[in-house]
Amino acid sequence: MSLAAGISRRTRHYRDWLRVAGKEKVFCVGLNKTGTTSLEREMLDQGYVVGDEMKGKVLVDAWARRDFRPVIELCRTAQFFQDAPFSWPYTFMALDRAFPGSRFVLTVRDDAEEWYRSLVRFLGRRWANGRIPPTARDLKEAPGPYPGFRYHVHTTVHRVPGDDPFRKDALLDFYHTHNKMVRDYFRHRPEDLLVVNVKRPEDYDRFCAFLGVPRRREGFPWENRT
Repeated sequence: MSLAAGISRRTRHYRDWLRVAGKEKVFCVGLNKTGTTSLEREMLDQGYVVGDEMKGKVLVDAWARRDFRPVIELCRTAQFFQDAPFSWPYTFMALDRAFPGSRFVLTVRDDAEEWYRSLVRFLGRRWANGRIPPTARDLKEAPGPYPGFRYHVHTTVHRVPGDDPFRKDALLDFYHTHNKMVRDYFRHRPEDLLVVNVKRPEDYDRFCAFLGVPRRREGFPWENRT
């Protein structure tokens, strides 16, 4: 990196830090394909500074070591974060300690089967020419910051067999386990966690009340529809 590029990067980082210094942080800790993009759209419309998802996703190896220092540093640049690595197990615990007083939103689907269908349809259409479910080879050949990146992230986070990355029983168990961990962690602090299904208009009303933001529409926007 050139000297000028390094100075520019540090300047952007400092500018982002100033924009959000002292402001409440909100973390969406629901798994990908549970309406996280819809929630992101709502937060943008509410005027929140939203974090860069790809900058978080490339921290997969640090996350695997449970080294959350790079994630915490990233969180100093925005107010709201969703998807990787905020949707991954254990991250929410580190964030709760690093940013006391923050709010957490767990997005869920009607059931684990619906989440699984949405996941395999989305990735099949995006990286496997419609093949459902995609294969290990599809993930390895999918575009990313480096060859095999999508495969590496998927198998590292979801703890699925390398030769069967969309094994249904493993992914259903992952969905249930993650949601249970989040609910259990906050079970004595209901004021800090909101569980929402973005398909339900009544959950949008609960969301607005939870954050104290105005009700802008009849329900959550529907983004990134599979």
